[in-house]
Amino acid sequence: MWYELGLTIFGQKIAYTELVGQVLALAVVFLAQRRSLLTWPVQLVSVALLFTVYLSAHLGGLATRQVVVGLIAVYGWYAWVRRRDPVFGVVVRAGSWRERAAVAGVFVVGTVAFALVLDYLDASWAPWPDAAIFVGTVLAFSLQGLGLVEFWLVWLVVDFVGVPLQIQSGLYFSALVYVVFAGLVIHGFIDWNRTARRLTQAAKSPL
Repeated sequence: MWYELGLTIFGQKIAYTELVGQVLALAVVFLAQRRSLLTWPVQLVSVALLFTVYLSAHLGGLATRQVVVGLIAVYGWYAWVRRRDPVFGVVVRAGSWRERAAVAGVFVVGTVAFALVLDYLDASWAPWPDAAIFVGTVLAFSLQGLGLVEFWLVWLVVDFVGVPLQIQSGLYFSALVYVVFAGLVIHGFIDWNRTARRLTQAAKSPL
């Protein structure tokens, strides 16, 4: 099939769809860190390519997440266009402790529920990590669309789970990309957190 075409690096086959899709996924992190509106159209191209990659690897959770992330990208694009500050760009803020607890609860409950669905449907050879990555990704992009700094921390959890799963699936380039993701995520969290503090201070300053 066309989506299986690729090249061999150090004895490992890498499909062009995986290569281009993951490179664009890296670009999404880079663009999101800079709060660029290009984040979302680039994301849409990436998920379209990676959908075919994970479907062929029998990772139903990761394939399904591409569809959901695509829908979230459309919303995020719309939300960022409407919520921009002339000085700081996209308005961002730190979540409250109640919001953070809600995110943690949704992650745990969502992972358990979706893992059971994947297992029942035999849609994934590794339903639990597959489900965790799916739920974490949906949460991360949802929080990103809302401008919450904590979305970067959710991405770190996704990376932690994703690296071994990609290796075990034979997607070595994707595993490498996940490692790079982790470094970019840490840098992005620091940058967004700094911006959120500036916005909070600006809001509290007298006119």
